[in-house]
Amino acid sequence: MEFTPAFHSEWIKIRTLRSQIAALAMIPVATVLFSALAASDTGGDDFDPLFAVFFGVAFGQIAAIAFGTTAVSSEYQGGALRLSLAAVPHRGRWFAAKAAAIAVPVFAVGLVTGVLTLVVGKAVLGTEADGLGAGAQVRGVVGCAVYLTLMALLAAGLTAVLRGGVATLSILIPFLLIVSFVVGDASSDIADLLPDRAGQVALHETWDGSMGPWTGLAVTALWAMAALAAGAWSVRRRDA
Repeated sequence: MEFTPAFHSEWIKIRTLRSQIAALAMIPVATVLFSALAASDTGGDDFDPLFAVFFGVAFGQIAAIAFGTTAVSSEYQGGALRLSLAAVPHRGRWFAAKAAAIAVPVFAVGLVTGVLTLVVGKAVLGTEADGLGAGAQVRGVVGCAVYLTLMALLAAGLTAVLRGGVATLSILIPFLLIVSFVVGDASSDIADLLPDRAGQVALHETWDGSMGPWTGLAVTALWAMAALAAGAWSVRRRDA
């Protein structure tokens, strides 16, 4: 089977799973909700209006990770992977189609999420958002979509390596919610290279680190690519 029909087949499988649709729907819900809460607090000398608007991405990414994880982990239940590989014997092509079927909807939902978050966040900020330039706003929307997509792909690759969703979520969720902040407090230089810290630079109006917004997203992309490469190797080398 060629790539296009393989991609179409994977997308059909994804959209027929309720858990997948629910995870996609939770991306804008969680992001907009927590962004609105964050934007309501404008205190502090280091207040960053753009990051206040997009603060909820830190929670929306959990839904994106769950989406990427479930899309791959479902293949390891009930012998589904054997059926998928019977239809697409070229394992690398199948995994590429799976990754594309994850990336496309997350990016589309991420763009919608970015726009909604920007509109709601600016409304909550009121006059505090007047200084946000058009360039920063566009960067926030696009950066939001790209970042969520990369985190979903990172989760997908790790799931293919671990061959299970529970293990992946048990690693990524505590890492994002706890470990990343601990490392950040201990060493900002190391924290700059973590996938979440690096990617979220694009959501700041100003930044103090060594990396700019697009460099930070490139670092996150390298993490995602490494996870996908490891996942592809696992799919090719291990029994279905």
